Amino acid sequence: MNDRAYSEILSRFSLDLPVNPFGNGHINSTFRVGEPPQYILQKINTNVFTDPDGLMENVTAVTEHLRKKIAAEGGDPDRETLTFLPTATGAYYYRAENGECWRVYRFVGDSHVYEAATPELFAQSAKAFGHFQKLLSDFPADRLHETIPRFHDTGARLEQLREAIAKNKSGRADEVGSEIEFAFARAGEADTIVSALQTGKIPLRVTHNDTKLNNVLFDDRTNRALCVIDLDTVMPGSLLYDYGDALRFGASTAAEDETDLEKVRFDFDLFRAYTNAYLEALSGSITEREIALLPTGAKLITLECGMRFLADYINGDVYFRIHREKQNLDRARTQFKLVADMESKWDEMQKIVAGAKAAFCK
Repeated sequence: MNDRAYSEILSRFSLDLPVNPFGNGHINSTFRVGEPPQYILQKINTNVFTDPDGLMENVTAVTEHLRKKIAAEGGDPDRETLTFLPTATGAYYYRAENGECWRVYRFVGDSHVYEAATPELFAQSAKAFGHFQKLLSDFPADRLHETIPRFHDTGARLEQLREAIAKNKSGRADEVGSEIEFAFARAGEADTIVSALQTGKIPLRVTHNDTKLNNVLFDDRTNRALCVIDLDTVMPGSLLYDYGDALRFGASTAAEDETDLEKVRFDFDLFRAYTNAYLEALSGSITEREIALLPTGAKLITLECGMRFLADYINGDVYFRIHREKQNLDRARTQFKLVADMESKWDEMQKIVAGAKAAFCK
């Protein structure tokens, strides 16, 4: 696109500023607007998010709720949550003649993100996501659109793996027998969280669904967690998957596609730091049953991601982007190694959760 095309898009938001590429996201195309940056311009990936109306209704409803709660606490809504700009017609995104969907939100200046965790940084991200959950604990989650149906549903992902094996489009199923066996050996646990939601044993909540460390902005001055970003996957669900996904990614001692499984372990220092900070932030807004299932959340989301990587490998690498041969298989193996490591340390995981509960959920 040329400058004139960007100017046409920005004019819909009553802006006239220079545009430059920004960030390294894999889903949406992102640009900074203004020098120094004042806004972020994004093209929504409608191949992934096929319902941009539902997506933006979710995002604006949640951020509006957050702004009110943050202001009531004496915080700064302009820095502690995202602020989306409406177009001249009042819509929160612009659909161009070619079908592309564009949105603009305010740039949160004097902030940064981290890609790798220390216990202190990981605890800060836990406080951010825990606070996010607490502020939204009274939001009616059933009002939200399920923009990616059954996104975190371990039982459904198991069935997708079963289907991939049956079709065996790539002819690879025969070479991954041990990985398939590992996944199906845990089939009896797959529906634990979804079943608890369906039976009302745990509450339906607003969930973020991508709780990586780099989705938290840190304040440049204080180096404290400031703002949860990347809200496109905000949907109704269980906080157990949010908690678990943060640990799956952040508490691993190796890269997600590590080929040497000896390097892959579940880091207990990071697990303890995150769990303590998460429960401290959520004190008074998390149920006894949810606390009891926290280790299960970590295990099941890790198993689920492993099954997704494995299914994609068997399908011929059609969903997850790869940069080398067998990368999705390596991703699956690291996740299954983490699951096995959690299982070997299960009693200790439960003790850590119990200790955090005693300290912060009185």
